[in-house]
Amino acid sequence: FKLKSQQHVLTVVACSQEEMIWDAVKITAYVLVVGLLTFTALMNSVSWYIQEIWETSGHFWQAKWLKLYNFFEGREWAIFLFGAALVPSLVFWSFNGILMVADVTGKPTFITRYRIQLGKNDPVEAKKLQQAIYTVLCNQFFVSFPMLIPMFYIMKWWGNTFSVELPTFRWFLVELSVFTFIEEILFYYSHRLAHLPLLYKHIHKKHHEWTAPIGVVSIYAHPVEHILSNTLPVMTGPMIMGSHITSVTVWFSLALLTTSISHCGYHLPLLPSPEFHDFHHLRFNQCYGVLGLLDYLHGTDTLFRQTEAYKRHRVLLSLTPLSESIPDSPKRTE
Repeated sequence: FKLKSQQHVLTVVACSQEEMIWDAVKITAYVLVVGLLTFTALMNSVSWYIQEIWETSGHFWQAKWLKLYNFFEGREWAIFLFGAALVPSLVFWSFNGILMVADVTGKPTFITRYRIQLGKNDPVEAKKLQQAIYTVLCNQFFVSFPMLIPMFYIMKWWGNTFSVELPTFRWFLVELSVFTFIEEILFYYSHRLAHLPLLYKHIHKKHHEWTAPIGVVSIYAHPVEHILSNTLPVMTGPMIMGSHITSVTVWFSLALLTTSISHCGYHLPLLPSPEFHDFHHLRFNQCYGVLGLLDYLHGTDTLFRQTEAYKRHRVLLSLTPLSESIPDSPKRTE
């Protein structure tokens, strides 16, 4: 009788546990289904709104492109020089013009208070700055612009670079990803190669005259280095992809702007962090790349990761300079 009672109790307990498990499964399934449906509905709504924005924006830029195309009367050389040379150069000199005012005068303080290497280039030497500007202009006019000639014929060979129809925004994002990936590979390895003793002494040392860089020295370099490390990594992506001239214009402008930011010497709010490349100019044997991915894989950022500069290597979302909120150790500042 006791045995039967125990079996009955065990049966009741087992049934109760099965019911509890089944109830838990049903509740979990219900939550997952409701969550999935809600997520799907939200994603469809977001996708619809994004699609609407893309279509509206696409019509706007298509109309602007047609006006520009008609203004140049379809002359491909004129369109190419305007898009690949003039616009990126204006972006470069406009941004760096503002920075040079701050470098020379120390004003506005809204910029200078965000200086990375405190006490350096405060103010920048006028003679040294003039030499840098002269070298940069020579690199642009006698190296970069002539390199656009073979690029023009390569782009023309693809056949869609000067198309009346613009590429879609989605395709441009794909291109931008490819451009960035190619630039990272070519720049990292060419840059590390330039640090070999022989090449460094005769070529790359010129760029490293600035241990505390400023924006304009982003293309202050020996002509050979300017070809191999500055220009080809940026040009190769569009040539491989056969990109539209508008994509080339945006990419060249972004490349010049980002390299200027990485050299500018100021960690400004809302802009990409320049700490990574600034540390390279300070220590020479760390942080060779653009994104830092290959540096991580090759272990060429290990020293950087042990410093306060690494903690500051993020987008500044407040008005307090990171040099104040995350200062260097007293030993280093002495």
